[in-house]
Amino acid sequence: MTRSRADVVICGAGMAGIAAAYHLTVRRGVKGVMLVDERAPLTLTSDKGTEAYRNWWPGPGDTMFRFMNRSIDLLEELARESDNCFHLNRRGYVFFTADPHQIPRMEQTAAEISALGAGPVRYHPGPAPYIPSTPQGFDNLPTGADLLFDRTLIRQQFPFITEDVVALTHVRRCGWLDAQRLGRWLFEQIQAHDVPLLRDRVEGVTVAGNRVQTIHLRSGGQISTGAFVIAAGPYLKQVGALLGVDIPVFNELHGKAAFRDSLRIVPPEAPLMIWNDPLYLPWTEAERRRLAASAETRWLLDEFPAGVHFRPRGDSDNPEVLIIWTYDTKAQEPLWPPTFDAHYPEVLLRGLARMIPGLSAYFGQGGKAYVDGGYYCKTRENRPLIGPLPIEGAYGIGALSGFGIMGSQAAGELLAAHVTGGDLPDYASALLLERYEDPAYRSLLEHWDASSGQL
Repeated sequence: MTRSRADVVICGAGMAGIAAAYHLTVRRGVKGVMLVDERAPLTLTSDKGTEAYRNWWPGPGDTMFRFMNRSIDLLEELARESDNCFHLNRRGYVFFTADPHQIPRMEQTAAEISALGAGPVRYHPGPAPYIPSTPQGFDNLPTGADLLFDRTLIRQQFPFITEDVVALTHVRRCGWLDAQRLGRWLFEQIQAHDVPLLRDRVEGVTVAGNRVQTIHLRSGGQISTGAFVIAAGPYLKQVGALLGVDIPVFNELHGKAAFRDSLRIVPPEAPLMIWNDPLYLPWTEAERRRLAASAETRWLLDEFPAGVHFRPRGDSDNPEVLIIWTYDTKAQEPLWPPTFDAHYPEVLLRGLARMIPGLSAYFGQGGKAYVDGGYYCKTRENRPLIGPLPIEGAYGIGALSGFGIMGSQAAGELLAAHVTGGDLPDYASALLLERYEDPAYRSLLEHWDASSGQL
């Protein structure tokens, strides 16, 4: 039996675990940190996301806005330090609607988030000056949001979208990055600070006097430690159970599909674009009859929720459209590898065609798409859990839902502050497990929109 010692053991070498290790070792100088994961680093769900980021977060309150804004601050710091090796851009998110009744809500949302500190709202009722997104870079670019209501201006800027769009919101401090490049750069930094990765599985934890003592591994090895960090992604609840702690999270399976845009329908410099209206998929009459004839496919004729979105991927030689849509949110146990409904890529393609009609040229080609995805580990209200657990010396960093990449740096920084006893930001208490012990918070949860901020 192998016995070893580490001051801090981090269970999970995904983006959250690596970010925690980085902020502990590189930013705070902590020695004796060890990562444990049976899988290769940056796998499981860390390589399955959209790789996008945004500071555009609704309430209640400003917790998520401030958390994410801080994470973007840190991402920009890392981009400058690394010569932007992970290609951080600020192309923005653009929300479109063809429903005039949506406009007041778009204006209200923009005003509310602007008031949280996101930056000014610029209104464009006519062909007024408007700064389009910049394909590369993130410095010295607009913040806040632009609201466009002039159809001529909208078509001028986005000639490939449907002609019945009546308004859009272009949110500016948003974009995407190469998550694997970011993760590898962070991993190199922690390796230079002598953080080992032990390829093993945590299968037990000895707790004595309500304090973490020993980590037990599948190999039979043991690690003595005073600090145990659970960064296990969709397995957060299972690893918490090893401590006898019930972590109130669940998992949703979320996928994405990459289509080769051989006809160059979508400009490669486009921002991330979201259709903000519910929709029905565009089937032919013959397809409708066939789908209606079977109980297994009849659901494809139902109304689908708003939120189908995409971003360009690849380059001019190999242009791709990466499509994401959250329409099936049932909770499920994490199984690996995950499987997706056979109709999934075709559903995504046809949904996106409501916004970009030219994509109808690819109907029936869903089978050619590359489908991938992972699990969103979520709390009831869709906020993360970061900080101490009821067992002394135990910490959690998880429930990062679909915002694990964009929120990784603020999450890692906050976790490191908890472990080292450092100063905490004002929003830290709102992300603790103990928030559920507050009667006022539990009352708030009764009226909480758990989909708030989710794409």
